[in-house]
Amino acid sequence: MSGVRHGCQGSGGGGKDYLTNLYTGEDITNLGLEEVEFDELSDQWCITLGFARPWERTGLRRALSAGDRIGARAYKVLRIDDETGEVQSLKDRILTGTP
Repeated sequence: MSGVRHGCQGSGGGGKDYLTNLYTGEDITNLGLEEVEFDELSDQWCITLGFARPWERTGLRRALSAGDRIGARAYKVLRIDDETGEVQSLKDRILTGTP
């Protein structure tokens, strides 16, 4: 096992770079690392990244008056091979128990 830093860097310089390139043109913002876990059975890192998209951002005044959630984020889990650093899969991370 190479360590958390290696797992987070992943394919070609990082999970963040991978998502940024994948979602080119969607104007994602506030991209950040949320969770890191190593799966010993598959020798893969599970890296969760969160970000906001333009259609998920709501103005504060409008959100408060409508009772909407403020600053909704999307979460993606990348599975990265420990040996090669290549991204093997990308899935939605659905949060439970959120308003």
